[in-house]
Amino acid sequence: MTRKATLTIDGKTIELPILEGSCGPDAIDVRNLYQNTGLFCYDPGFMSTASCSSGITYIDGDQGVLLYRGYPIEDLVEKCDFLDVAYLLFYGELPDSQQRELFEQSITHHTMVHEQLRSFFQGFRRDAHPMAVMVGVVGALSAFYHDNLDIYDAKQRETASHRLIAKMPTIAAMAYNYSRGCPLPYPRNDLTYAQNFLKMMFALPSENYQINPVVAKAMDIIFILHADHEQNASTSTVRLAGSSKANPFACIASGIAALWGPAHGGANEAVLTMLKQIGSKENIPKFIERAKDKNDPFRLMGFGHRVYKNYDPRARIMRKACHDVLDQLKIEDPLLEIALELERIALEDSYFIDNKLYPNVDFYSGLVFKALEIPASMFTVIFSVARTIGWVSQWNEMMTDPGQKIGRPRQLYTGQTLRHL
Repeated sequence: MTRKATLTIDGKTIELPILEGSCGPDAIDVRNLYQNTGLFCYDPGFMSTASCSSGITYIDGDQGVLLYRGYPIEDLVEKCDFLDVAYLLFYGELPDSQQRELFEQSITHHTMVHEQLRSFFQGFRRDAHPMAVMVGVVGALSAFYHDNLDIYDAKQRETASHRLIAKMPTIAAMAYNYSRGCPLPYPRNDLTYAQNFLKMMFALPSENYQINPVVAKAMDIIFILHADHEQNASTSTVRLAGSSKANPFACIASGIAALWGPAHGGANEAVLTMLKQIGSKENIPKFIERAKDKNDPFRLMGFGHRVYKNYDPRARIMRKACHDVLDQLKIEDPLLEIALELERIALEDSYFIDNKLYPNVDFYSGLVFKALEIPASMFTVIFSVARTIGWVSQWNEMMTDPGQKIGRPRQLYTGQTLRHL
């Protein structure tokens, strides 16, 4: 028997169906609320509103759980690489050996960008923010690959999605090298996804670049941990753009634009800004006290999470990868020393423990990027490379949902009532 919620308004009672998910909270179906009552729901930020149904990612913030298609993130990091996870997110199941080989061949086949697209970079100023470049170049892909823009054709959606997954590391590395005046790189098809990205980022024609396996493993983990995260701001933006039947390249460009916001994708960059503000290990106690003072606007960036009220499961994984990289590279950096001391305090101080302000994934990924001498302006770019598989998976799922409608949020109007000149 279908469960129902009752709502009484001005003496009139209506019944609203309750939709049951496989995990997590159920949802009250309010699709006919306006038709039956003449009222809208008011929910800024969609804090209590499900905008879609999805079978891709599940988060339990209270318990610190993150599942991709039902698999715990810890299991996937331990037993899979990024392309395995990408296949899982897009197709719903982990690949067998033949499926994995064909998928890897397809991604590898699409890593190069159209040669004319390389000249597109010349239109940007050298000091342009790499995220501005990413938004422009990814949006422009629809002008170069318009042979697969029929969003109603499953095969064309698949091809466009493979192209985006494959080309994002190339475009990101090109944006980085353009900003520092270096030759724009070409991909290498004999390397793994993470290895190829690192080589395109740092290799120069004049030198033989050696890929550090510990660093490559950490980058692969970063890609996996950031691959998808349910209906966050950028994913919701991709879905909203897709609901208008926009082409996939435009949809992903809109997701990149949303990710650019410091409240979403800029958290690990904010971690380094905070470390610079602290300045030295000797200043940490003073800033810890400021963080505890509710009347002080200072906040410790990289601690706590909007969704995870327990320990961020990604942070536990990223912590080990971060320390592996720092131990391998043996870097002496004052900012890294400050960060490690902050981490020690946060894991021992009763204030942080009681308030569950644990270091999150952005804290540790920011330290890895710092150790690799990746500039802060590239942090969110790398985030967008990883999140592309989540975006295209969510977009493809949406395109096959018969109940999907064009996004059209309502409003509570508070302006002037009718008036005449």
